Order: sequence, then C-alpha cells, then structure tokens
Amino acid sequence: MMDQFLDTTATKKIFKLRKRIRAVSGGTSASKTISILVWLIDYAQSTHNELISVVSESFPHLSGGAMLDFEKIMRAQGYWKEDRWVRNPRAVYTFETGSKIEFISVDTVGKAHGPRRDVLYVNEANNLSYEIVDQLITRTRKIVWLDWNPSSAFWFYERMLLERPDDIDFMGEGGNYPPLTYRDNEALDQVMIAEIESHMSNKRWWTVYGEGKLGEIEGRIYTGWRIIPEVPYEAKLVRRPLDFGYSVDPSGIVDIYEYDGGLVLDELLYLKGQSNKQLADFILNQEEQCLVVADSAEPKSIAEMKSYGVNIVGAVKKKETTGKYKTYNQWAIAQVQNYKKISVTERSLNLIKEYRNYVWAQDKDGNHLPEPEKTPDHLLDPVKYGVISLISPISTGITISKPQYVGYNRTFQAPQQSGVFVMPTITKRKT
Repeated sequence: MMDQFLDTTATKKIFKLRKRIRAVSGGTSASKTISILVWLIDYAQSTHNELISVVSESFPHLSGGAMLDFEKIMRAQGYWKEDRWVRNPRAVYTFETGSKIEFISVDTVGKAHGPRRDVLYVNEANNLSYEIVDQLITRTRKIVWLDWNPSSAFWFYERMLLERPDDIDFMGEGGNYPPLTYRDNEALDQVMIAEIESHMSNKRWWTVYGEGKLGEIEGRIYTGWRIIPEVPYEAKLVRRPLDFGYSVDPSGIVDIYEYDGGLVLDELLYLKGQSNKQLADFILNQEEQCLVVADSAEPKSIAEMKSYGVNIVGAVKKKETTGKYKTYNQWAIAQVQNYKKISVTERSLNLIKEYRNYVWAQDKDGNHLPEPEKTPDHLLDPVKYGVISLISPISTGITISKPQYVGYNRTFQAPQQSGVFVMPTITKRKT
C-alpha cells in the first residue's frame, strides 16, 4: 500500500529539489502534500534531534489534511507507534532518532514569533500572509517547503521569487521545474482521473487545477469574509439551510448566526450518501434548533423530512421583478453581498474552499456572465437559501416563525463514511 506514496512521479520529482526554499505549485490531486510529507518522514528518520514544523492557517485545516495524510503514510509503511504521538498541548510525533514533526496553526504574526526549527513546511502557503511566512522562514535553520494551487499570483510571485531567485527551487509555471499535475500521481484511480478531466471545457479551472499553471481569480463573487476561531458566545442561531445530495454530490448544511450586525457561518455537514432520514436525524440531534431552509427543487424530500419532525421550508428561487438582476443566482448572491460583515468559522473547511473559488462565469470573449462558474457550491447555495429567508416575507413569500435559541455544551460526532470528508467531532459553543 505504501507504494502509492513512495513511487509516484510526483514524489520522485520532490526528492530532487535541493535549494533552501523548495516551492511546489501544481494542480488538484497532484500529490503535493503526500510527497512532501514522505520527504519529511524520510528526513526525520535519517537525522537526529531536529524539529520539523508543518504549518497551516488553521488547526482544522491541518487535522483534516496534512495530519491525516501523515498518519496514513506512517501506518501504511509500518512506522506508526501510538506512544510516540502526542496530540496535546500540540500535535507532535517523535521518531526513534529524536527528531520530531509538529503540526501547528499560525494565523497571526505574533504566533509566528515562536521557537526556531530545522525544517519548515507551509501547507497551502497562499492562505497565509507574507509577514507570517517571512517570520517563520527567518526562524528556520535549514530547509523550507511551500506548496499551493496556483489559482492567482500572491506574495511568492510578487516578492519572494523576485527578491531571492537563487535561493529557490520552484516547481511551477516559470520555475526551474514544471508544475505537478494529476498525471504525476500514479496512485489516482480512474474515477478520480475522469472527474478531473471532466472539467477540461472550463478553461479557467483547467488551467489551474488540471494543468497546474498560474491562473487569475477574476470576478470573485464574495470577498472580505473573515475566518474566525469559533462561533462567538453572543451569536444567535437563526437559520440552518440545507442542500440535498446523495451519490454524486454531498449534502451540505450550514448554520447561520446573527452577530454584531453581520452573519457568522458555521459548516455543519458536508457528506455524500445521506438519506433523508439520516439528514433528519442529524438535524434533530443538534440541541440548538432553528428553521431549516432547503433546496425547493426537492419538494418530496422536504415533505419527507417534515414527516420526521424537522421544522423545514423550501427556499425561494424567484428573483425580484424590478429587472435589475438577470437571473435568480445573481439576485440571491446580491442578498448575501448586502451583508457587509460575514465571518466563517475556521473549521468550515469546505465552505472556505468554495468561497475562495466562487467566481462569475465568462463567455468566450472573457466577459462576465450573470451566473457563477460551475464549481462546487454545496454550501454556498444553502447560504443563499438561508439569507433570502431572513429578508422581508413580502419579498420572499414565506411566513417564518421566530426561531428559538437553546444554549448547550455538547460534543456531536458526525456520521462516518469511507472516501468522503466528514466534519470532525463538533464541540459547540457554550451559551
């Protein structure tokens, strides 16, 4: 099983990099993270008493990504020893050599002012500011790894590559090595390859995620959303919108809170294979309840969930009649954009990813169309449903009862399913 980690073309290319800063950009499923982790494990096993830091913008991002991949690699190779793995107060694995790999989140410059290390790996470096990464690099004695999907130019292209090109091995468009793509990852199965190649007609998506080349995120629909550690104590839960899915698309649920004149969004579920009964049970298991607003394209599913006791209505999918907006989506998006302050909890990994890649579609001449690009929106669609239901009932045609707020302090384990991302154990805020 370990061959899928060690013997891909991507891993062989990663091991050829030699300079102090080793920057790896590329497309989706190109094995960037896996290959760098394989290198880090090999390094930790061949050096003594060195510290290796794996850094990302948030701990949920680490625990659902690099940390999980690290454990899979170690177990598959037969290296894993449970007594060498410590999760608190920080996640650290200590090798027989005395070398350690730690997993830490750094979202402020202050947090970057920590102890020195020997090797640094910044996962999805484009999500961190230059000031944070610069401080981390300054406190690294030997080797620095950076990786990202090249969706748009950021500080690496605009500063680092220009200021210190002789110090960098760059695997990417314009670098001294070509970008990694899914073709470099022989561990991919045919289903995943077919899924990736089904996006070839989407030029903007294919440039970045198929070919691993630098793209431009033009026409981003939402901007300025803040990522926050958790739902604030004073926030009030007002809607729980739902997007139905099953075998192809995941079902998505987002909790919407009102707070300080704006909204707080908290991803609750992102999972394939859920029946209406399972979704109803999941919702009813939440101790803080409010109105569920679901995709009105599935009235039968809505009726079934009502029969299980869920307080649920269908979303309005009718744009205003003034003629200002050409499509429902354009109108619905405008209602979300009317909120000047929107925050997202850092554990909402899929919602954050959708937010960053949500752009207006373009015609063949590059003109923006009044519809979003066809990218995953299984959580952003529910956000629209919930926001629309919060505006005047005269505009929506819905009469909505006032939600009841129930405080709680409870841990809920989301249902598990092989092969799809499941939200980690959810510890809700205390109220």
